[in-house]
Amino acid sequence: MPLANGFLAPDQFAGEYFFNLSAAYCPSCTLVQLVHQPERGRMFNDRYPFFTATSLRMQDHFAQLAGEMMAALPADPFIVEIGSNDGTLLRHAAAAGHRHLGIEPSESVASAARGRGVNTWCRFFDAPLAREIVAGHGRADLIIAANALSHIADVHSMAGGIALLLAPDGTCVVEDPYWGDIVAGTAFDQIYDEHASYFSLSSISHLFRQHDLDIVDAVPQDVHGGSMRYIIRHSGTHPPCSRVDQLATRELSSDLHRPSTFEAFRDRVASAGRRLLDLLREHRAAGRRVVGYGATSKSTTTINFFGITPDLIGFISDTTPAKQGLFTPGMHIPVRPHAEFASHYPDRALLFLWNHAAEVRGRERAFADAGGRWIVYVPDVREL
Repeated sequence: MPLANGFLAPDQFAGEYFFNLSAAYCPSCTLVQLVHQPERGRMFNDRYPFFTATSLRMQDHFAQLAGEMMAALPADPFIVEIGSNDGTLLRHAAAAGHRHLGIEPSESVASAARGRGVNTWCRFFDAPLAREIVAGHGRADLIIAANALSHIADVHSMAGGIALLLAPDGTCVVEDPYWGDIVAGTAFDQIYDEHASYFSLSSISHLFRQHDLDIVDAVPQDVHGGSMRYIIRHSGTHPPCSRVDQLATRELSSDLHRPSTFEAFRDRVASAGRRLLDLLREHRAAGRRVVGYGATSKSTTTINFFGITPDLIGFISDTTPAKQGLFTPGMHIPVRPHAEFASHYPDRALLFLWNHAAEVRGRERAFADAGGRWIVYVPDVREL
């Protein structure tokens, strides 16, 4: 598979990087993780094209998260965000005048955050960096990592760094795609190079316990196709709430970590691929025009794993300027501005942004009014 965000120009096709994308399950710690992950500098660099602020849904979500977390802070708090991207979340701390620091390894988005007044270091988070932050700024009253910890391959350096950085009565808030939702929704396209780990309550609890940190709350979030918000504190400082026990019981009763569950997931993914390809070929045979909508990281997995070629979808519409004019990783489908989608609506649009379906369909009513229909493939293949 190619890099999920490795959008490229034609003169880069010949030297495109590929790696073995395969996920494995550890029966001891129950973590689902990639067997091989590309070197982190290949994925996160000054060409990284994902900007959180392009989604109004995520802007609202992070504004709410920041408001909730900052309401419970002590006087003169210090807030650190791991994987702060373009500062969409941390800008609320900056606006409130709180001491803050964003840790973001991709200069493309880190510079955008600085432009918004967010104090940002372009670094990879690990235990040595945590020591450096503590030496220069003190320990953090609040650590936030939203869609970030799953990207860090060295999970013990990451967890150990959080333990070092977190103040004795501090709070760490982690949000990441939840493995239980990925399985339940057959959301296979969450598996790509940047996602090194796929956490369940069982696996993330096992990890943080080894660093004297406890999961004291677990709250489902309706973002990114199903995420979980974990509240983490130093061991023994706060008892876990009832939601933690309830989620642990649900994971056991649903057989989330049984081999048969993984096998059934695999079979559903293969079936979805066959049905999606059959549908796209049917539209091509009937002379219907199909384009993609949203050149996402997830779309790279879908396109390449299923073998969706440029003759099946003519281009992918995307609003991110950094992706426009380039081609998708692997299959080399052109990425074009949204204006090309709106100026001449296709008969069908393959919605790679399925996790933002409500937001997309709300702003694209004219497409439906013109007779267009959406093709989605999670949790199953259908037209809307």
